[in-house]
Amino acid sequence: EQALREVYDANALDQLDFDNEIDCSVLGDAAYKVTWDAAEERVRVSAPDVQGLFAWWLADDPSRVWRVASRYTLAGDESAALFDIPASTAAERSVIEVWTNDTFELWLDGALAESADNPYGFIPYVIYPNIREPKQFWGVSDLVAVKEPLRELNRSLTQLSTILELSGNPIAVLENVTEAQDIAVQPGVVWEIPEKARAYLLDLLQGGGASLHVEYANLILRTMHDLAEVPRSAFGDNRQALSGVALQLELDPLLKKVSRKRLIRGAALRRRNEMVLRILEGQTGESFAPYRSRIAWAPVLPQDRSRLIEDETRLVASGIHSRRTAAGLLDVADPDSEWTRWLSEQSASSEEGDDR
Repeated sequence: EQALREVYDANALDQLDFDNEIDCSVLGDAAYKVTWDAAEERVRVSAPDVQGLFAWWLADDPSRVWRVASRYTLAGDESAALFDIPASTAAERSVIEVWTNDTFELWLDGALAESADNPYGFIPYVIYPNIREPKQFWGVSDLVAVKEPLRELNRSLTQLSTILELSGNPIAVLENVTEAQDIAVQPGVVWEIPEKARAYLLDLLQGGGASLHVEYANLILRTMHDLAEVPRSAFGDNRQALSGVALQLELDPLLKKVSRKRLIRGAALRRRNEMVLRILEGQTGESFAPYRSRIAWAPVLPQDRSRLIEDETRLVASGIHSRRTAAGLLDVADPDSEWTRWLSEQSASSEEGDDR
């Protein structure tokens, strides 16, 4: 756990995870790359552009990826510095990395520049979907479900905006008038019109026409929230002042969506942690087997912290939970350090008692 925490801090993985989650929600997929930085002698975790990743899997099992290719572009001097090759006069160079469990290939501008054994023994990429389609490797963006409602909402609001703009600049209507010249619509102007003619201003808001557009826009907005599985109350619009179980039922679609995403992210993060530990083991010689880790997710809804503390206290006292597990569930940043400090305080208290 200490090794993972050091890698987490060195790579600022909290920010990287946040940026990666945005990419995943918008693009439909995201990825991590875990490698060893020989210059800094540490594990480096990055988030490559998933739009430049290509994956091959065995038969009908998308979980068994046997080859991954990453395509990106670099400046000529950057490629020389990164890959220890002669500098190129070209402004940009196309780079393709091809990884399998056994081999590594580097292609520059379509030509094979390097072919070697894979130094890690595994493909150093973790590719995971936003929401996986049935029997598919690649995922689906969150924007797909709300794209059409958003377009329709944009059209509806544009129509309503046009109506309100015309109502602020009213249209003059002249009935039974065959000719008209220099008619100005402004305060204090007197019009001379023939007998039996009529002049008035066109009221586009008459008869509640604007309210129909507002109701239609609200209907589209509700449809968008339903398709996105994000109730309006998730944005703070809790008119009924719901709380507890009632609020949980109101937000149930969002909670289930978060739960589905956490299943996918949890597997990806555990795989990333395993890669980190395997690379550290190979470079430092320290054993980290069996490379297991547990992902502790924070609650989506506000929780009664005092009740949670009481429950964990009873579980620790009865031997069901360890102190480390309880500290993790209570969102303690570093359970090991906290436990060490507690032991130090207990030891100091015992020594003071003995002196007395």
